[in-house]
Amino acid sequence: MSRTVRGAVIDAIGGKWKVEELELAEPGPGEVRIKVMASGLCHSDDHLVTGDIPNALPMVGGHEGAGIVDAVGPGVRRLAVGDHVATAYLPACGRCRWCSQGMQYICDTGAGMENGFGLEGNPRFSRSSGQPIGAMQRLGTFADHLVTDESQAVKIDDDLPFDIACLVSCGVATGWGAAVNAAHVRPRDTAMIVGAGGVGMNAVQGAHHAGAAYVVAVDPVDFKREQAMKLGATHAFASIAEAMPFVHSVTNGQGADSAVITVGVVDGALIAEAFSAVRKEGRVALVSIGQNEPGIPISPLEIVTYAKTLRGVLFGNCNPTSDIPALLDYYKAGQLKLDELITARYTIDQVNDAYVDMHAGKNLRGVLIHEH
Repeated sequence: MSRTVRGAVIDAIGGKWKVEELELAEPGPGEVRIKVMASGLCHSDDHLVTGDIPNALPMVGGHEGAGIVDAVGPGVRRLAVGDHVATAYLPACGRCRWCSQGMQYICDTGAGMENGFGLEGNPRFSRSSGQPIGAMQRLGTFADHLVTDESQAVKIDDDLPFDIACLVSCGVATGWGAAVNAAHVRPRDTAMIVGAGGVGMNAVQGAHHAGAAYVVAVDPVDFKREQAMKLGATHAFASIAEAMPFVHSVTNGQGADSAVITVGVVDGALIAEAFSAVRKEGRVALVSIGQNEPGIPISPLEIVTYAKTLRGVLFGNCNPTSDIPALLDYYKAGQLKLDELITARYTIDQVNDAYVDMHAGKNLRGVLIHEH
């Protein structure tokens, strides 16, 4: 059996999102069906359109979501019908080598996500013609209902607004964790955040709450620099080059203690520039993705003699089952700004307009509100 749902699909690189009726399979063993209430309009979904993330198409977009469990399959243990949940765009099986060491963000069951099918390789969405449709990160929060493994849904408090809760499913945790878990920002540090969008703004918040003396936001868009100053940045500049005189003035010419790169699409030259901006033993955390680079122009001599570190970051190196609820508790305690991140709300029929706004630099985070 299946049910008819409404969702936004991308069919080809360079295309536009098409809102259509789809068939959604019933939840199988270990799976839950979620009535999606809200979805963040993350840049990662736009990478499906641009081809910056290689995925099999067609695909239902969306991975940053929150909603209500309205059906469960056989063997589900973590969740029950009626539970409010945030989606976890990375699974956490709890059994593999990585999960058992507290590194759920690289859980083995995350392999094969590029086709968008379930853990067993079974498509959850299809067209009426029978054509299987993948789902972004095995979720598809641009649909008003989705079916996913219970390992990709995290129970949250019932009193949390869905448009707020969905933000922690990706952008907030990724940015926050990039600063705190990967760049290891410490009290009195000088931290540079390169890119002040939906992820970077939360790296700003993370660096601020970690105790950095100077949080330097770098973004070419005036609006984003202004907002960064409201969310914890102490200074903001349009480029790394413009930021460096200030950074050198407060670090005795040494450079920033850490840099977090969160721009929409990165290239090797920007990575190298950020790497040069940090001091000896400095740390660069790379969140952004881009087309495969033939090389990053960083001198091996600089790496070795200055003992610098460049590391990749996935989901802020967070553990979804613990960090999603913890960040939401932090919000409820008044210590994490989430309401301020939402620049605009859209209906599913406005999804293409939302991404036009994102590319124009108008949004920190747009949120899609499903109408039921």
